[in-house]
Amino acid sequence: MFGTESSLSMFLNTLTPKFYVALTGTSSLISGLILIFEWWYFRKYGTSFIEQVSVSHLRPLLGGVDNSSPNPSNSTNGDTDSSRQSVSECKVWRNPINLFRGAEYNRYTWVTGREPLTYYDMNLSAQDHQTFFTCDSDHLRPADAIMQKAWRERNPQARITAAHEALDLEDCATAYILLAEEEATTIVEAEKLFKQALKIGENCYRRTQQLQHHGSQYETQHRRDTNVLVYIKRRLAMCSRKLGRTREAVKMMRDLMKEFPLLSMFNIHENLLESLLELQNYADVQAVLAKYDDISLPKSATICYTAALLKARAVSDKFSPEAASRRGLSTAEMNAVEAIHRAVEFNPHVPKYLLEMKSLILPPEHILKRGDSEAIAYAFFHLQHWKRVEGALNLLHCTWEGTFRMIPYPLEKGHLFYPYPVCTETADRELLPTVFHEVSVYPKKELPFFILFTAGLCSFTAMLALLTHQFPELMGVFAKAFLSTLFAPLNFIMEKVESLLPSSLWHQLTRI
Repeated sequence: MFGTESSLSMFLNTLTPKFYVALTGTSSLISGLILIFEWWYFRKYGTSFIEQVSVSHLRPLLGGVDNSSPNPSNSTNGDTDSSRQSVSECKVWRNPINLFRGAEYNRYTWVTGREPLTYYDMNLSAQDHQTFFTCDSDHLRPADAIMQKAWRERNPQARITAAHEALDLEDCATAYILLAEEEATTIVEAEKLFKQALKIGENCYRRTQQLQHHGSQYETQHRRDTNVLVYIKRRLAMCSRKLGRTREAVKMMRDLMKEFPLLSMFNIHENLLESLLELQNYADVQAVLAKYDDISLPKSATICYTAALLKARAVSDKFSPEAASRRGLSTAEMNAVEAIHRAVEFNPHVPKYLLEMKSLILPPEHILKRGDSEAIAYAFFHLQHWKRVEGALNLLHCTWEGTFRMIPYPLEKGHLFYPYPVCTETADRELLPTVFHEVSVYPKKELPFFILFTAGLCSFTAMLALLTHQFPELMGVFAKAFLSTLFAPLNFIMEKVESLLPSSLWHQLTRI
């Protein structure tokens, strides 16, 4: 026993300061590399690599049970409901107020050199165009056959060239649509092209309307012509709105909704709400909300935040947080706060854009409801309406964060809506240009323990390496004293064991 202790002290005495410098420097380097890898893995996948490995591989070896694997006997209905909810919550929707590519998106690219649309977003638009503007009988008409190929083209110039080729053969509504969307460099030019498309689209619609019951081929043609006509009229209404003819735009949207009441997939009522807010016609806004803010209909940020704006408008001009804290909230103020909490629960990303705590970018052509993409699309068009109502942004600023106290675990349980879907961040990163926009994440992810631990370990060992390099002899004394203190309990235990056991037995054990 005493020989072991003496050999240990001799070993410690033979260690030079260079050894301690090398030891601490190597430890700092290794922990720094681990920290960099952990941080990269967390930024890319949203979880700690060490934590994931320990949960996935080490926990089963130690006999742990994975709570995420449900019992097959009682999970059939629950899994079906949760999967159905996940699919509906994470569905990507066409942005009802999307901009024009040639007149707006491309102008932004010319000025800034940045691409506002992602490839994923444009690919979804191409799929939408093929769904809405083509049918199985397009091969019977040469112009429609060319346009069927044009919608599949990835190169914008190739699409425009194909549209001109189709128009050289015959009048084609979808060719004018493509030119209005992508070739026109101003809204005025786009409107002229859409008006030409409208004449052709109306003729095709009336013709196939009379023949739709003569067979499935005519029925699919009529469905396509209906989609084309609705799209043209909606975009013409948006052109009128952008050119300042807001009352004309409202009339066009109302007529379109009356003529085609079943085509709710275009969400024309959201365009109507924005135009009515521009006219400050709040009574008509309330009437539209009464029809579409129904429990059986899908919600949107436009519906929820417009309802909150109307409630806030009734009290915001006289609202004071100091006075409210003294006397309490009145009934109208309570209704406004509850409406804001409802809106924030549906989409928690919107307030930072409305309060200009985060910079806006051009909205994408597709949005994910309750996601950052929907928040950008809403705030891009509705920020001016909130600014126009005196005190509305102040009321939002004072109350919106209170929503999170009601839903401390938003991914597990909601208050007025389903739990917040976990898929929004991944989908938003595909829809939004992450090169110059930081995607808003909710709930905000905290750094895993292992990243903090590795950062502390790296900093500590780096400090030790620096001190050992600067003061080698003093750090050597500290290291020897630390190791001696560390082994002191072990030496004490060994001495006690040696005093209790017979010397002959201890001698035999040491020989073994």
